[in-house]
Amino acid sequence: MSNKVTCFLPCRQGSQRVPKKNIKPFAGFEFGLIEIKLKQLLASKRIDEIVLSTNDAEIINYAQGIQDSRLVIHKRAESLALSSTSTDELVAHAASLIPEGHILWTHVTSPFINANQYDDIIDGYFEQLDSGFDSLMTTSEIHGFLWKNGTPLNYDRAKEKWPRTQTLEPIHEVNSGAFIAPISVYKALDDRIGSSVYLYSLDKLVSHDIDWLEDFVIAECLIEKGLVTL
Repeated sequence: MSNKVTCFLPCRQGSQRVPKKNIKPFAGFEFGLIEIKLKQLLASKRIDEIVLSTNDAEIINYAQGIQDSRLVIHKRAESLALSSTSTDELVAHAASLIPEGHILWTHVTSPFINANQYDDIIDGYFEQLDSGFDSLMTTSEIHGFLWKNGTPLNYDRAKEKWPRTQTLEPIHEVNSGAFIAPISVYKALDDRIGSSVYLYSLDKLVSHDIDWLEDFVIAECLIEKGLVTL
């Protein structure tokens, strides 16, 4: 199998929560999150190609001004750019655009996963392939008292009613920062992860995801305070 790593970057027009979220000015960047993410991906030493899939004319116009042969712009059909479009549909879409190698799926809404971190994630992925895993996704570890249906999920109150949070078994929350799998997984399972996925933990700041308006504001504050590196 080819070791080529292609980044799939889905970026549809519109946002119900934050209007023009993907391209509105952000932290001094005129074109916002899409500008930051494309610069990060193009600075990576381990990403061979970037497929930007979007139906947003403003994003296409911005991306066309970037002179780099590694960036491939795909104008996505409107039927695949609805708020109701499922991730399963996008998985099939990604597989149709990227015929070989390995797919790194990421989002502009994770602005603090920078080029060096992508390189580390990709290196970790290939190491884990050699260890028997077939895919990788980034997560955030939650160390807290988690309950469901009136029962703790990650500790036993019969043993200790209130254990120290440091000793609790962490629960991994998928943060959608990155998913990596070979194209064979996409074709065989219709999924962006395989049946033996390695959970790659990111710290809380790096994994910050911009979904709501307050996430956008918090992210700008983190940059202003110098707590993250783009």
